[in-house]
Amino acid sequence: MPLNSTTLLACSNVSKSFRSGTEELTVLNDVSLELHRGESCAILGPSGSGKSTLLGICAGLDRPTNGSVFLCGKDLNNLSEDNLSRLRLNHVGFVFQNFQLIPTLTALENVLLPLELKGVWEKDPARALLTQVGLSHRMSHFPGQLSGGEQQRVALARAFVTKPEILFADEPTGNLDLENANSALKAMLDLNNEYKTTLLLITHQEEIARQLERRIYLRGGNVVQ
Repeated sequence: MPLNSTTLLACSNVSKSFRSGTEELTVLNDVSLELHRGESCAILGPSGSGKSTLLGICAGLDRPTNGSVFLCGKDLNNLSEDNLSRLRLNHVGFVFQNFQLIPTLTALENVLLPLELKGVWEKDPARALLTQVGLSHRMSHFPGQLSGGEQQRVALARAFVTKPEILFADEPTGNLDLENANSALKAMLDLNNEYKTTLLLITHQEEIARQLERRIYLRGGNVVQ
C-alpha cells in the first residue's frame, strides 16, 4: 500500500481468524483504516467486537491472518520480531488498562525504563513528565504505594518519555473510578496535544470517544460505522 507523507498507520483488508477444534473463529473481518500524523481516533464496540485484537495488530503485537499493516512507513508483515520490537521502542508508546508497571521499580524508575532500553541515561525527561502529570512528590514511591489514578499517570509519563510518533491506548481508564478516569484522560489528551502524537484509543465509552477527532465502531469483527 503506497503511503503519503502524512499517513502514519494504514490497515488494508485486515482479517484475523483462530482455529478452535474443527471450527474457525473470525475475530476481525476485512477491516481497513488510515490514521494521519497528529490525528486522534477512538475504536468503539462491545466486548468481543475485535477492538483489542485490531489494536494489537496495528501495533505489531500480533499478525493478521490476511491483509496488510503499514506503521511509520514500515510493512509490518515483512518485519522480523526483532525489527518489530525495535520499531515499537523507537516510535510507539503504549498505555494499558492494568497499567503494566513493574512493582519492584519506583515511579521514576518505571518511567526511565524505555529510555534505558534505548541507551539514554538521562533522568530529566522522566522527572519533567512525572511533574507534568502531578506526581513530582511521588517519584520515589513504588506502584503498590500509589492509587490507581496515580499508577495510570505514571504509565502515561512512561509512554510519552520517548516522544513516540503514535500512542496505542487500550481502555486506559477502564480500571479507574470516574474522578481518576477523567484526570487520567485529561492528562493523556494534554500530553498528546503537546507532543503532537497520533493517538489510537480503544474504549467502550462514548463520552470518552467523543473527545477524540474520529470514531470507528466495530461489531462482530466488522466496521459498522
